Amino acid sequence: MENGKWAYLAAWMDRYSRKIVGWNLDVHMREELVLKALQNAVDRYKPSHGLIVHSDRGGQYFGNRFRKLLDKYLFRQSMSRKKSVYDNAHAESLWATIKREMLEKGSFDSLEDAQTELFDYIEVYYNRIRRHSALGYECPEKFEQIYNQNELLILQSKLSV
Repeated sequence: MENGKWAYLAAWMDRYSRKIVGWNLDVHMREELVLKALQNAVDRYKPSHGLIVHSDRGGQYFGNRFRKLLDKYLFRQSMSRKKSVYDNAHAESLWATIKREMLEKGSFDSLEDAQTELFDYIEVYYNRIRRHSALGYECPEKFEQIYNQNELLILQSKLSV
């Protein structure tokens, strides 16, 4: 931010659709930052039990409250191996994209300004407009719609047999 302070972003991405499903911005990097982002994803998308939640080896992901949240929803935890940057390549690519596309003009005026701009970037642009080569040049939202339509057609064909 312009006042010389830092802000930290935690985000959870669906690896299949590349959609950012939960995120949180704050002035600290404590466990609460990732807890709020994950709870946001759970509240919005209601993922099923057995979901694999993957992260790097940051201390926030070792915390008791984070692990209790995973247990509450019967999610499984997965972490990158030590010194293995490729285990978390999808997240690293996401962070590089956000930095390149969001910070090209410099810093934000305040935490509120950063929050507003990140909301526009993530919820309006990234998930609904930005095309990804890995998704056949569709945006995450459209990619999910196509997947769900195909699943429905498969189910209907099985039921009509």
